[in-house]
Amino acid sequence: MGSCGPSRPHRVLRRDRPHSRLPHATSPKSSNLSTCPRSFARHGEWQDHHYVNVCANPLTSSSQHSGEAEPPPGTLHFPVMGPQARAVCSLFFLLQVLAEPAENPDFHLAGDYLLGGLFSLHANMKGIVHLNFLKVPKCKEYEMKVLGYNLMQAMRFAVEEINNHSSLLPGVLLGYEVVDSCYISNNIQPVLYFLSQDDYFLPIQEDYSHYVPRVVAIIGPDNSESTITVAHFLSLFLLPQITYSAISDELQDKLRFPAVLRTVPGANHQVEAMVQLLLHFRWNWIIVLVSRDHYGRDNSQLLSKRLAGSDICIAFQEVLPTPQPSHVVTPQERRRLKVIVDKLQQSSAKVVVVFSPDLALHNFFGEVLRRNFSGVVWIASESWAVNLDLHNLTELHHTGTFLGITPHSVRIPGFSEFRVRRAQARPPASNRTNLGATCNQECDTCLDTTMSFNTILTLSGERGVYNVYAAVYAIAHALHSLLGCSQTSCPKEVVYPWRLLQEIKKVNFTLLGHHIYFDQQGDLPMPLEVVQWQWIPNQNPFQSIAFYCPTERQLKNFCRVSWHTPNDTIPVSTCSKDCQPGQKKKAMGIHTCCFECLDCLPGTFLNATADEFDCQPCPNNEWSHRKDTSCFKRQLAFLEWHTVPTIIVAILAALGFLSTLAILITFGRHFQTPMVRSAGGPMCFLMLTPLLVAYTLLPVYVGPPTVSTCLCRQTFFTVCFTICIACITVRSFQIICVFKLARRFPRAYAYWVRGHGPYVFVAVMTALKVGIVAGSLLVTSASPTAHADPSDPKTMILSCNPNYHKGILFNTSLDLVLSVVGFSFAYTGKGLPTNYNEAKFITFCMTFYFTSSISLCTFMTVYEGVLATIVDLLVIVLNLLAISLGYFGPKCYMILFHPEQNTPAYFNSLIQDYTMGRD
Repeated sequence: MGSCGPSRPHRVLRRDRPHSRLPHATSPKSSNLSTCPRSFARHGEWQDHHYVNVCANPLTSSSQHSGEAEPPPGTLHFPVMGPQARAVCSLFFLLQVLAEPAENPDFHLAGDYLLGGLFSLHANMKGIVHLNFLKVPKCKEYEMKVLGYNLMQAMRFAVEEINNHSSLLPGVLLGYEVVDSCYISNNIQPVLYFLSQDDYFLPIQEDYSHYVPRVVAIIGPDNSESTITVAHFLSLFLLPQITYSAISDELQDKLRFPAVLRTVPGANHQVEAMVQLLLHFRWNWIIVLVSRDHYGRDNSQLLSKRLAGSDICIAFQEVLPTPQPSHVVTPQERRRLKVIVDKLQQSSAKVVVVFSPDLALHNFFGEVLRRNFSGVVWIASESWAVNLDLHNLTELHHTGTFLGITPHSVRIPGFSEFRVRRAQARPPASNRTNLGATCNQECDTCLDTTMSFNTILTLSGERGVYNVYAAVYAIAHALHSLLGCSQTSCPKEVVYPWRLLQEIKKVNFTLLGHHIYFDQQGDLPMPLEVVQWQWIPNQNPFQSIAFYCPTERQLKNFCRVSWHTPNDTIPVSTCSKDCQPGQKKKAMGIHTCCFECLDCLPGTFLNATADEFDCQPCPNNEWSHRKDTSCFKRQLAFLEWHTVPTIIVAILAALGFLSTLAILITFGRHFQTPMVRSAGGPMCFLMLTPLLVAYTLLPVYVGPPTVSTCLCRQTFFTVCFTICIACITVRSFQIICVFKLARRFPRAYAYWVRGHGPYVFVAVMTALKVGIVAGSLLVTSASPTAHADPSDPKTMILSCNPNYHKGILFNTSLDLVLSVVGFSFAYTGKGLPTNYNEAKFITFCMTFYFTSSISLCTFMTVYEGVLATIVDLLVIVLNLLAISLGYFGPKCYMILFHPEQNTPAYFNSLIQDYTMGRD
């Protein structure tokens, strides 16, 4: 092969190339641009293709005609020759043609339809030096890349397998043209070469719908930056391009890159697999190192975006320096690497994620080894996850554990043997076009170097080759469909790139157990693997430990990892230790992963799934202890039958009910006696009946309160009390009227008696009380409520309403007024006859009721809960007993034990004595 360096321009005869290959139709008349510069003279001048600069195949020709213009300045001239001189010159050129080396079969295979291949057989980090000399770079001067050559062999293997053993494309031979793209250095020239026709010219046309380029599809390149550069050209012609390892999400934009497809998942899936790996091992404090190029910048931004709002924080991010093409570490680069390693050693983060091509990592890991830095987990992006050159640095296993994200490994039967088989040069078939050559189609050391890595390539499972293999088969299936092939033959028709692209997007077949199809973004959803680097002889150097499925976006099937740590324990990479259950996190600084732990207070709990930085309050009916992660039901506090205070009050109520019932029976049997008549007669039964009802309502205070029991508490009890006190008050007033006011106001007294004044008064007071109770119920609800006991938060107090003590004061206001009035009337009648003098009894009852009600209201403003309820009930029972026994008890005693004083004669004598005493 000829070199790609500048060659001396020659004036040569034009050599017409045949156009016998079927897919190449005759192009319309148009202007022509040459590639690999066959018609490019110095100073950029075009000269009718007479004075040409040949790059790879120096012998090209152009027709000679008279009247030639002068060649551009700096171009060599041949003087006018005679016949003998012309003969010598012609012999010289013939010898040169015969001396050309045979075409390398690794790069060329004649066929009915050609596939273009772009692979990085050589690479340096920034191959831009050649731009200063306006020439195509010499890729063979760069470092040889074993994986790139391995991928190229996968393309050759797939093509030859289809030609020899496949039912695809019967009667049709696929050919290929492969060019070394040397990473990002050599992209434009191969694209122009592939787009040109057999005459090496790319016509300028208005419509390329019927244009047939040299190749029907292109496989490659291997990185996103080169793929995007190439895609800008190919998309203009809708020439199918299938890349096997470019992961940039920019390529999913089908408006910009309609002709690009991929057999590898995009960058978002790689980042998602990384994040799930971090989450699986509970690493939330990481370092990110990126290369100073599009790959490092774009992927780190994608990772930062994915981690936003998650529990994983980036301690810091550093940009690796770009190495020189000569790989010589400059002082500036050395200082930069030293700063980065210093920060790694000082950081508490023990997980380092690296987004970088392998070319930028040799000097970095050299500095890591020089500084004896170790004890971290290195997570490799797909660009270097299975890089053999870095893996050959066996000392790296001392620096920590290496994990990487890489495409799924699929073994291809027969490929390992094919890879190390030396290709045999062979002439093209007579019915097919003899392939020309272009720059960078040589690799003298590739096979020997690959053979030295044969064992490790075989053990590693030939990672990445299946992506190329699947791309070739996808094109073959699409071509098979486009040509309308049968089982035995295919019509050999002209294939336009845009039609083939449509068919490739529709392929759907199974290849070695995997379903091959392209989604709407043009991606093949192949699984990813998480691999661990091993340095054990005769074992897979890249051991699979987990799988990531793009369709499910889930990392699963984890296997055991051999950690380079004491006792083989999982490394810890956290800014702060995990908080104990029931402790919230308080952020320290800008990173949410750095925090201090604070206990959740009683009454709050930590719901870690909802918010780890704040304790949530428990619901009203629940409570929690300090550092609780959940709440428990509070103990409900209400008056229960089995408690001692309840039993005592129940006994008092039972005695009061029985004694009141006995008084009612006694008064009924002695209804016509003077003692009963003087106590009020029929009005006594009006007083005793509400008392009996009040005693029977005791159970409404025991047990959990309900709406009905709350209504009874706030209505029946207070109405019963009002009736009794109203009767006592009117009875005291009536006695005063009989003895003191009847003579002074006889008409008023007569009207009072005829109008049943006592009953009317009681009815009015009762109605007024009912109105007060109804208003109270409208203002305060009768529904039971629960609130925490201030003295014991674990206890929930059940009560009728939280403002019950205020309601009591409002409801008893009328009773208090009546008690004061009754007490006044009774005190006024203290000088009446003994049998009518009830001042002592009424004073006792009213005074006790007044003081007990005021005391109860005061007590309930201070205390709550069961104690307040039992005191309330006790006061009610005592007030009932005060009326039953304090007012009616002495009268029953006289009826039962002093019947001689219960006669009309005795009462008349007392009245006469009172009257005579006043006179």
